[in-house]
Amino acid sequence: MNRHSFVMIVCLASLIVSCATTGPGGKKSLIFISTDQELSLGEQFDKQLRTENKIFTDSVWQNYFNEIGQSIIKVCDRKDIQYHFTVIESEQINAFATPGGYVYIFTGLLDRINNEAELAAVTAHEISHVVARHSVKRLQSAVGIGLLEQIAFGGNASATRDVINLGVGVALQGYLRANEFEADEYGIVYMAAAGYNPQGAIDLFQMLASLGDSGQKNIFERLSASHPDTQVRIDRVNQLISSKYQEITKRPKNEARISKLKQRLPKPAPEKTP
Repeated sequence: MNRHSFVMIVCLASLIVSCATTGPGGKKSLIFISTDQELSLGEQFDKQLRTENKIFTDSVWQNYFNEIGQSIIKVCDRKDIQYHFTVIESEQINAFATPGGYVYIFTGLLDRINNEAELAAVTAHEISHVVARHSVKRLQSAVGIGLLEQIAFGGNASATRDVINLGVGVALQGYLRANEFEADEYGIVYMAAAGYNPQGAIDLFQMLASLGDSGQKNIFERLSASHPDTQVRIDRVNQLISSKYQEITKRPKNEARISKLKQRLPKPAPEKTP
């Protein structure tokens, strides 16, 4: 091996090490944009989302969602960023996260949950996507590192909106199956460590699966629209809880607080008559 080749290999190895980031459970992965660039992307996504969606202005709900989120990030594997939790007023039964620690939930989903443990489950799941940088990885693959860097630094304005829409679409419509499984797993780990009853995740998934059976689109379909995959997902979470967290399934789920807060949610629009 000549000196030039050796230097190239050393430089490449250094680049790979510098780009390695830690995700859930201490797992390493390659991310080629910096944390500052990720934060810039997240800020731009958030700005665009706020212009295109109606933010639910009820401070009680906003503070409650933030309270749940902050309790979970205290025990998560990524604390190098500031997390933001926002409720969007929409009948969609959904929640999602974007780069840089921005987590959103729709009032349509809040209206369907039955207890605090279920809210903690969906919040922990979305935080897990942020910790693992799933949306950054998908965008990195879809549009390339160079374009992401330009957008993060405020350049190439013509492409910014398209990439933002793509990023939100990824978050809403689905990650790779392995990404969803990972977010399911670490969502359970985080919510349990934060003091919540992990059985809330099973309750949440079963509720969402039943809505899927009725033809209503929801967050659960981000994994797959097919029933066998839905059941696989539930079975995996059930197995994890049974093997590691059975004792803490006796924790309270706190139905009363959710029941009271649901009275503050916007009323669904009346169905149009033909």
